[in-house]
Amino acid sequence: MNAEIDITCVVLKTSRLLLRPWKMSDLDDFYEYAKVDGVGQMAGWLPHKNKEESKQVLTKFIENKRTFAIVYDNKVIGSIEIKKYNENNLKEFSNLKGRELGYVLSKDYWGKGLMPEAVNAVIDYLFNELDHDFLLCGYYNFNERSKRVQEKCGFHFLKAVDYSTRMGTVEPSNAHIIWKKDWAAG
Repeated sequence: MNAEIDITCVVLKTSRLLLRPWKMSDLDDFYEYAKVDGVGQMAGWLPHKNKEESKQVLTKFIENKRTFAIVYDNKVIGSIEIKKYNENNLKEFSNLKGRELGYVLSKDYWGKGLMPEAVNAVIDYLFNELDHDFLLCGYYNFNERSKRVQEKCGFHFLKAVDYSTRMGTVEPSNAHIIWKKDWAAG
């Protein structure tokens, strides 16, 4: 089952990053990477056309209370959302507590190991602070970078799925899972 999430007062720190709830003052940083071609498409959405579009999405991040801003050198460079997974597709998990992670990173920061660092911090929080049993994470088959992040963080193949994107397409994808017991043993 989808566990309840509210990150309103949660701040996570790693050696290089700060993960915290979004603020409206993050709008310029958000728009800076959300407008870049090739960033949003990896997560299933088109580049933002203008700052107003970014503001609408940012408002949802703040209201939904489940998306971390990833801050590096006092600049927001990405996000990690703790999304609801489709319970109808995974009825065998109905007695277990979990969620699905989704993430995006500014193209300027790809290849520096920042996303695995951020994802690991969120995994640690969800398993050790909120006592989730499992976490899911998926990637579109064309997104090798996301696949590598998940492998580095200990996720394992669960099943092939088709994800609907915000671009109006359906993309072949892979769903991965990590269990708390495996995280603790790792």
